[in-house]
Amino acid sequence: MLFYQNFVHIFNLKMQQSYLEIDGAMGEGGGQVLRTALALSICTGKAFRINQIRAGRKKPGLQRQHLTAVRAARDISGAQLEGDEIGSTTLTFVPNGLWSGNYHFAIGTAGSTTLVLQTVLYPLLLAEGESRLSLTGGTHNIHAPPYDFLVQVFLPILNRMGPQVTVSLDRYGFYPTGGGQLTVHITPTPKLSGISLMERGKIIAHQARALITRIPEHVALRELERVAKKLKWSEDCLHHCPLSRDQGQGNVLLLEVQSEHITEIFTGFAQRGVRAEAVADGAIKMAKNYLAAEVPVGEYLADQLLLPLALAGEGEFMTLAPSRHTLTNIEVIQMFLSVHITQTQLRRDAWRIGARQN
Repeated sequence: MLFYQNFVHIFNLKMQQSYLEIDGAMGEGGGQVLRTALALSICTGKAFRINQIRAGRKKPGLQRQHLTAVRAARDISGAQLEGDEIGSTTLTFVPNGLWSGNYHFAIGTAGSTTLVLQTVLYPLLLAEGESRLSLTGGTHNIHAPPYDFLVQVFLPILNRMGPQVTVSLDRYGFYPTGGGQLTVHITPTPKLSGISLMERGKIIAHQARALITRIPEHVALRELERVAKKLKWSEDCLHHCPLSRDQGQGNVLLLEVQSEHITEIFTGFAQRGVRAEAVADGAIKMAKNYLAAEVPVGEYLADQLLLPLALAGEGEFMTLAPSRHTLTNIEVIQMFLSVHITQTQLRRDAWRIGARQN
């Protein structure tokens, strides 16, 4: 009996030593630390323990969206969990494989479906079989890539790297009601290929779309008027897009810039107490900064491209100055993968981010 107890004690000590210890308060201290850790834990088979989850947020710890991501990661990997409950600031995650298949992940709130997808997408890109996912919650959320960004900006680049991923929007979901749904089909690849995005090329087209439902129509029209005034875009580039009333309540302004080699989208979301002109100004500022810098990859797309480039072990892109969010993501990635990610300033508003195997 004593021998067995000693064996268990030694085994537990070894297991504890094998965990990657992650400080959830590192860098910008948000949910991306957790999502990246979950995705790469499954890809590499490395267990981890994270403390101070989302310590940099007003409501730290796991919220419904993050808990859904954790349990989605568990479902595709057979992982053992400790700390998977609302408000938990500590989580232990021990993956046990990777299974493709058909999954349904319901957030139960207006939490972002695209961020939950971000957690399980990268492992499923490398699975042995195809996967089909149904995700319900928010599809157009502030501080998260909306559906339009996913299908028009990110996925065309990702699909150049080997896999084939398609996403369809079954129903819009805005904060605070939610109720949106995405359907995702993933055809994996044995290995991701690197990609180079160092040139934007000529601007081919641009357009502004103001999606709106169950909010006074003048809000969308004022947003578009602001775009016309500040970006000097012609009337035929401005699109007022009312949605049916059964799509919930919400408004988002989408500024799309299509160039020879890439498409970018900049967003502004209606918020209670924020004037339509201020919503538009936020998106306009991002678009202006992007256009002036003459880089192909915008700030938020840079975050999205880090994981596939790191998993490929090679690749590069030119972007704006790396955000704190991007730098935090790089730090987490390098905890799991033997990959060197560099950030090199090329000119005042242009940086090269590159990945190569160590």
